[in-house]
Amino acid sequence: MASGFAGNSFAVTGNGDRAKADELRLASRVLKDGLRQVEISVPTMHCGGCMQKIEKSLSKLSGVSEARVNLSSKRVTVQWHDEGDPPPLVETLHNLGFEAHLTSTKAVTKDRTLSELIRALAVAGFAAGNIMMLSVSVWSGADGATRDLFHWVSAAIALPALLYSGRIFFRSAWSVLRRGHTNMDVPISIGVLLAYGLSLYETIHHGAHAYFDASASLLFFLLIGRTLDYVMRERARTAVTGLANLAARGALVLRPDGTRVYTPVDDLKPGMTILVVAGERIPVDARAISGQSNLDCSLVTGESLPRPATVGMLLQAGTMNLTGPLTIEATSEAEDSFLAEMIRMMETAEAGRSGFRRISDRAAQLYAPAVHSAAFLTFVGWMIATGDAHRSITIAIAVLIITCPCALGLAVPMVQVMAARRLFEKGILLKDGGALERLAEINTVVFDKTGTLTIGAPRLINRGELDPAIVALAARIAMHSQHPYARALAALANGADASWPNDAVITEVAGAGMEARIGAHVYRLGRPSWAVIASAGHEIETDGSNVVLSEDGKRLAAFEFSDPLRCGAAEALQDLKQSGVVVEILSGDRAQSVRQVADSLGIAFSSDVRPDGKVMRIGDLQDSGRKVLMVGDGLNDAPALVAAHASMAPASAADIGRNAADLVFLHENLMAVPQAFRIAQAARKLVYQNLGLAVIYNLFAVPIAIAGFVTPLIAAVAMSLSSLLVVANALRLRDGGRLRYFDGKIAHFLPRLRLQTRSA
Repeated sequence: MASGFAGNSFAVTGNGDRAKADELRLASRVLKDGLRQVEISVPTMHCGGCMQKIEKSLSKLSGVSEARVNLSSKRVTVQWHDEGDPPPLVETLHNLGFEAHLTSTKAVTKDRTLSELIRALAVAGFAAGNIMMLSVSVWSGADGATRDLFHWVSAAIALPALLYSGRIFFRSAWSVLRRGHTNMDVPISIGVLLAYGLSLYETIHHGAHAYFDASASLLFFLLIGRTLDYVMRERARTAVTGLANLAARGALVLRPDGTRVYTPVDDLKPGMTILVVAGERIPVDARAISGQSNLDCSLVTGESLPRPATVGMLLQAGTMNLTGPLTIEATSEAEDSFLAEMIRMMETAEAGRSGFRRISDRAAQLYAPAVHSAAFLTFVGWMIATGDAHRSITIAIAVLIITCPCALGLAVPMVQVMAARRLFEKGILLKDGGALERLAEINTVVFDKTGTLTIGAPRLINRGELDPAIVALAARIAMHSQHPYARALAALANGADASWPNDAVITEVAGAGMEARIGAHVYRLGRPSWAVIASAGHEIETDGSNVVLSEDGKRLAAFEFSDPLRCGAAEALQDLKQSGVVVEILSGDRAQSVRQVADSLGIAFSSDVRPDGKVMRIGDLQDSGRKVLMVGDGLNDAPALVAAHASMAPASAADIGRNAADLVFLHENLMAVPQAFRIAQAARKLVYQNLGLAVIYNLFAVPIAIAGFVTPLIAAVAMSLSSLLVVANALRLRDGGRLRYFDGKIAHFLPRLRLQTRSA
């Protein structure tokens, strides 16, 4: 099953490398081109530095082709070449100081991270409140034995809180330090321990000032920031969680002997016959073979009105069966279903390596040496200036804490997570966070026609003029293609036998049509210029025919179709034009049919364009400085989708088209294109603002701390507030992608950032 369906994990254990290798293979799934993929839960990572370290280390392992971290789900997706033993993925993560488990796909368990954070927060808050109360007496003038007593009581309250609540940071810091690495929890741990140690020293020597309240409050405010960060990340991921909840857990499989067996969804295989009663969801992609019912297809199409289920209809996993029992035949496994594909796209949306993310990661990578150097130099400078070790250590502690780059590490991924969620609410799936940045840059949109600008469900309008035997032959050939014209012809088969002689060979030629070699004859069903051979003595007619059937190069019949515009097509194109975007049609269909659509929409077009021609046209546009968004759905659009600066495809697109596209929209309305564009632009503004906030925070906070105007307690508050400010700013993306508060203003503080991003 796909990763999004479950959250349970099991640790890799065993008596040797063979057991670990077998367990890794068991948890992985097979991809094409000799690749395997596995997901590993890494619950202890929490910053951009962790992400960069994990991806860099795993990518260096022999055989690993790709390693991507999703900080929101705290998972790492690794692909490796299935040759020999698998790479030591979990062991490598352990050596880096991270807790790591293979993600199980068999059960669901409760995530304990939030409970642990809340308990630690409660203990730290209780200790901080009581120590503050005792400190009031000291601040009010208590001295001598009374003051010492209050200090010792405060030390006794602070110590268990330090050990219990501080373990969140100490555990992480120690796990990396003992392996020769560092992370953001190292300076935090040093700061907390130094604050307590300095206070204990003052208490033992009857000092007038102790900072037990600062030590406990420091933990309290740090845990507030850590807990809210975790909660907000989980909140941002509710779209993925809700999508995973649409998956059926099992299904009734009908055996050949008539018995019914409840089978877990992971054990369903293609070819199994499944009974789905009213009120249940389709467990895997399947084909209806009997029964009558209505279906809620809103997950796939965005349409709320029920659709009737018909025999032979393809059903996607997650579709709800509403009114009657259906008998279906599975056509895929659960991990390869449409719903699983959507979840995988949502899971990987945050992991994209955009230019913004690379800048953020590089900056976060440098923080550890910079933080420790700044704190050490601050201590040395104050010792030279004052000779007061107590004051010098206190100021150095404040510098350690206030320079933590939490805000910088959160600046980009939080926006990408919120953008992915906002897009999902609009019925659009984002496959890669990097695509979000590219989409915001586009100034030209190129549309395919059939299945994109039109609904992709053409109707044959000249059937009455055709020989029924010829129509039946064309329908049988068309059954082997997913092109909209082919599907329209295949629907005319009326359940006829689609079997062929054993020596028959049927292939699809991208951008041309279907070729069937049956005995000594070659039948072609597709573009007139391809199907009919001019040298055979038959001119290629230029009437309204969209598809031609030929036998050995001789034309047998021509099929004419009409295909209505997709809902919202005119409004979407008008919206894009008003945004200053140039729009055109690039279609492989004949000029007459393309011209009708282009004239109705008022845009330029190119017709009879083959797949390589689409790639060349997009290349020419981009060479002239245009940033092109390609929107297409067919097999022949896949190369153009890859070549474009950014790409979108409808959920009804062929598998290769959906896989090639950066974004997939689930409903029939073409307004998804301008909506995605606006959200991408809004996300880019928020990224500039967040990076600006992080930079401005450090420009102001660090000099103030070095100058000695900040206590450790104030440093903890400032660091937590900077992180929360960045997260809260990212959450503004919920306002429909239309930001209204200081939009773009902070970007003016970073005039060079745009140039760095583009060059990256």
